[in-house]
Amino acid sequence: MGFCAESNVGLSFLTEHGRFLARVQGPVSGNVLLRREQYRRADDLKFSAEMAKFILTGKITNCRTVLQRGLRDHASKMEEQEVRHAVMRLNKMLESLNQEEHLDVLRGIEGDSAHTYFSVMDHLIVSQKEAFRFQERNRRPPLDNVNCLLSFIYTLLMHDVRSALESVGLDPAVGFLHRDRPGRPGLALDLMEEFRPFIADRLVLSLINLQQVQDKGFKKMDSGAVLMDDDTRKKVLVAYQERKQEEITHPFLDEKVMIGMLFHIQALLMARFLRGDLDGYPPFIWK
Repeated sequence: MGFCAESNVGLSFLTEHGRFLARVQGPVSGNVLLRREQYRRADDLKFSAEMAKFILTGKITNCRTVLQRGLRDHASKMEEQEVRHAVMRLNKMLESLNQEEHLDVLRGIEGDSAHTYFSVMDHLIVSQKEAFRFQERNRRPPLDNVNCLLSFIYTLLMHDVRSALESVGLDPAVGFLHRDRPGRPGLALDLMEEFRPFIADRLVLSLINLQQVQDKGFKKMDSGAVLMDDDTRKKVLVAYQERKQEEITHPFLDEKVMIGMLFHIQALLMARFLRGDLDGYPPFIWK
């Protein structure tokens, strides 16, 4: 633990069900002037709306790409027209981002896009349909196998993103789209939006469709909550780490990088934008 702290590597402790318990982090790094600028910008609602547009552009575009990849790979096994209709709706929402200036309206667009996207996710599940049927997104607790997987991987993703923000000197608690709330890592939630579809949702779909996880690895409790057993949790963790080792060409840098480095790269780009070194924040857009 001491070596990790000296090397600026954060350690997160989770329960066996994926609930966050504690975090060990070394001394806060980065220029205090960057954090002061972050706080000033977060208090500026016009700037926050501008940042929210960047964030939502990345999120909605990547959601659309997940659906398009599903159509490309499995069109004959799904309700194709429903998925195509969802893609068209997401296209319209992307266009509407340029016309809106108010955070509340932008949050409404974010909510509509999430509903549209998740309303057709069940069509992207083409294997083990009965055991992994998806009707809607639910959490605290997750009430079905798919939501159990999503919630667990979102937790892993959030802590990776939070570590990346801290490593470049940004405060993960002070966001732009996600406003201040005690105990909520607003900026980490902002930054992870562009990664949810590309990393978490695609991983869940792959685990199910390739039958790397199975119904017997999940247990429904008396409370209605669905939990993974130890073997399934290990499979998910291994798959998540393997996914981070894969390479991709970064759309802004035009260089090959490991997926696990994307969090740090995007945190750096956000810091550069806040310092005024970039004219805008380039979200990660999967192509």
